[in-house]
Amino acid sequence: MAEQKPTLLVVEDDEGLQAQLKWAYDDFEVVVAGDRDSAIAALRSEAPAVVTLDLGLPPDPDGTTEGFAVLNAIMELKPDTKVIVASGHGARESALQAIENGAYDFYQKPVDIDALGLIVRRAYNLHQIEAENRRLTANASEDKTVLGRLITGAPEMVKVARTIERVAGTAVSVMLLGASGTGKELLAQGLHDASNRSDGPFVAINCAAIPENLLESELFGHEKGAFTGAVKTTEGKIESANGGTLFLDEVGDIPLPLQVKLLRFLQERTIERIGGRKSIAVDTRIVCATHQDLETMITEGTFREDLFYRLAEIVVRIPGLAERHGDAVLLAKAFLKKFAKEMNPSVTGFAPDALKAIDMHEWPGNVRELENRVKRATIMADGKLVNAEDLDFLGDDEESAEVLNLKAAREEADRRVIRHALARSEGNISSTAKLLGISRPTLYDLLKQYDLHA
Repeated sequence: MAEQKPTLLVVEDDEGLQAQLKWAYDDFEVVVAGDRDSAIAALRSEAPAVVTLDLGLPPDPDGTTEGFAVLNAIMELKPDTKVIVASGHGARESALQAIENGAYDFYQKPVDIDALGLIVRRAYNLHQIEAENRRLTANASEDKTVLGRLITGAPEMVKVARTIERVAGTAVSVMLLGASGTGKELLAQGLHDASNRSDGPFVAINCAAIPENLLESELFGHEKGAFTGAVKTTEGKIESANGGTLFLDEVGDIPLPLQVKLLRFLQERTIERIGGRKSIAVDTRIVCATHQDLETMITEGTFREDLFYRLAEIVVRIPGLAERHGDAVLLAKAFLKKFAKEMNPSVTGFAPDALKAIDMHEWPGNVRELENRVKRATIMADGKLVNAEDLDFLGDDEESAEVLNLKAAREEADRRVIRHALARSEGNISSTAKLLGISRPTLYDLLKQYDLHA
């Protein structure tokens, strides 16, 4: 069976040129239209990837510019179509205006068949690439994950994930620095899963949540009778994680006397339980995290410098949710899907005002705050869509930082607005361009300039 040729729609009122173009391109199925109505009908029935359009079509009786009317209709009905417009001598401004309105390229009349053929084939190849990218994006949009389970579309977090992947296979100690609620434990779990210790246990402990007098026993374990209430020998978390990874969250809250004991373990890889006399060899990798400024604590004498350098062979700084433009909407949808299934199956998504509110909020509590708000909103929502009122926002956030360099400020503003628009339109290029009030070619140029991806 012969392979079906792609369709090329030629919108041209010159019958001689119609015939010339119809038989000029053997690798396309050429469909000809001489006016707006037949062009729109062909667009609907044939769904061509590429259209050549004569901007100089005779105007309607009401004075409407026919060529631009056809172009606008194509962009409205099938915005992924590559439209190549024809311009006569002295009509360059019209051609540029057409490109601003969404046309892909233009050619000069009188027509050079070979030159136009090159433009048509280039446009068709680009159309196919974009279609494949949309397909891949659609397949990935439900689950934009890195490190197996971390949902993100932000370059900042993808960079963090790539760093963790690179160090996962080594034996170095890793320190995760970031505000509360940024996903430090999830990243630590991802590091463990990507390492050669993934078959071993992953054990997590929050050092700030355990009273100081109990933390030593939690970490190092104790022998039977070591203290009142020690009715049996108990392994500590370090020993429990033997062959795997121990995640020490809020490591800055470990008291100084216990820091000495932890340092000794990191140096010798042996422990002694409380009340014990025997050294126990333990093969446990330490990953730690904190939101505190440990370097300041070192200066103040509340954290040991030698322990810091043992724990922080690799330091990974985790950006807050407000710095990960677009991630708030992406994560909110994932949380909504999870909570709706568990608590309110009638809820199917977010209303536009809710998406805008999520996108604009600064999220001082980071992912934890977002998760709690979405959970509450899912429970409280009356209809199928969660709205801004369900999310209980008190007002718009103000800019938290002032950038005085104009060029840097403009670039940062461009990046932020483009990412917000991509998030709200779920990566659809045409919808994003409409939100931003620019043409698709201009958006593509900006995406390339700022190294952003739909």
